[in-house]
Amino acid sequence: MSALMAGNALAQAAPVRQDPPPGATAAGTLRPTPVRREPRMLDRADFQIADGVVAVVNDQIITGYDLRQRMLLIIAMSEVQPTAEDLAQIQRQALDGLIDDRLKAQEIARYEDLKVTEEEIDQEIGAMAAELRTSADAYLNLLAQVGIQPRTVREQVRVSIGWRRLVGGRFSSRARVSKAQIDQAMRQVEEAATKRQYLIGEIYLEAAQTQGGMQGAVNGAQQLIRQMIQGAPFQAVAQQFSDAPSAVRGGDAGWVVEGSVAPALQQAMDNLEVGQLSNPIVVEGGVYVIYMRDKRQGSATQLVTLRQIMIELPETASAEAVQAAADRLTALQPQLTCDDMLARAASETGLLGTDLGESDVQSIIPQFQQIATEAPDGAIAGPVRSPLGLHLVGVCGRRVGSAALPSRDEVESRLQRSQLSMLERRYIRDLRADALIETK
Repeated sequence: MSALMAGNALAQAAPVRQDPPPGATAAGTLRPTPVRREPRMLDRADFQIADGVVAVVNDQIITGYDLRQRMLLIIAMSEVQPTAEDLAQIQRQALDGLIDDRLKAQEIARYEDLKVTEEEIDQEIGAMAAELRTSADAYLNLLAQVGIQPRTVREQVRVSIGWRRLVGGRFSSRARVSKAQIDQAMRQVEEAATKRQYLIGEIYLEAAQTQGGMQGAVNGAQQLIRQMIQGAPFQAVAQQFSDAPSAVRGGDAGWVVEGSVAPALQQAMDNLEVGQLSNPIVVEGGVYVIYMRDKRQGSATQLVTLRQIMIELPETASAEAVQAAADRLTALQPQLTCDDMLARAASETGLLGTDLGESDVQSIIPQFQQIATEAPDGAIAGPVRSPLGLHLVGVCGRRVGSAALPSRDEVESRLQRSQLSMLERRYIRDLRADALIETK
């Protein structure tokens, strides 16, 4: 579930139109494959961090060198051009990340089967480089040019691979979702399909995790907005700085349905045009920045599954014949259900049973449309006269249909990812609570 679903909004600001970064088109300010900006070289004076120990995590130290390396990595990955004010925020982000990585590495070390090989690290770095359409060596050389040592990258990748395996192995069974959960989610998706929808990128800064609390989160959001206006890609910034679960997907919150978020977030989404970035939106617990990737109107249609029992009667049939057929069907009607009506028709002379399948209500013959629209699921309605005869109509299922609706498998996968993300965040929170962490 997107972090947009959490919290009651307190206030929101007007949208900001971004100027296109170098090489971008006016319509694609924060497009999914942005032009990469070369990070500027920073020296030790920029950081003002001593070389000694800056933190201890369960007797494992984090040095000033480690912290500078992580800060350089965040800067390179997010493509920001940091000011002195930005560096303070990046330093906090880097230290939190290093502490979490030390805790993760310590937990991984407890399991012999989670050992990550050098070949696996090479493959992961190769995949990262391929996303940038370059080779692994060229990628590492580019990072080295701005002071990031290969061993820094390799160690972070090692922890990432091991942690992914640990979380997957430990929680995969608990992250499974039930048929009832999938059914409920499908109903919610179908009900929402007729409403306006917004394809959202999100950055969420949690006040409790930010120095200076809520005001610090607002200031941090404003700094990130400034960097994105100057050309830093939204996806890269979200991945490095957002506290939302969507950070791992570059802030991709997917399609958000009208009315499913707090009023101020809804107002921001209504006001934003495609390609616009919001100003900070203060909510209970933190601050959002929203990027409007796309909008669409609901495009759903009502689909209904029908079955029928018919007595064939030509249009020239006498009133007596029509009445006799009606009396027979009326007597039979209370005995029928959607499950047995076709078998019952097959067992009696003069009755024709047909599975009409699933159809758009608007495409059904006029004689059946009122039943398809108004009768409850499972109802056996009629008799209804048509040019072919007299019918009993079973309403045997109803749903909302749309080409944009996800499949059942997609909904299940989405629920599992959300559940696994929640369990992972709880895991690292518990590790932090149990650890002895000292910062200098």
